[in-house]
Amino acid sequence: MTQRHAPLKPLWVCTADLLNWPCENAKLELVADYEHDRRHLAVDLTALMRQATDDLTRLYSEPPDPAEMHIRFLGWLRSVRNV
Repeated sequence: MTQRHAPLKPLWVCTADLLNWPCENAKLELVADYEHDRRHLAVDLTALMRQATDDLTRLYSEPPDPAEMHIRFLGWLRSVRNV
């Protein structure tokens, strides 16, 4: 599973387009990579959200908003079937 639209840590922007990761293209890649195990996608994104929150908290004076992080990392999964 090699993603072209991978996260650049600790900034958590996309390596391909410099948008917040996961960008729209990263989401498409993730759905394709986890085609047969969509529940595991949610578990992995939850762990990545925690890593991103920790990294961004260390980088900036204000920690990221928890609701925004949830929307960014997990909110879009509801629109994906069979998650």
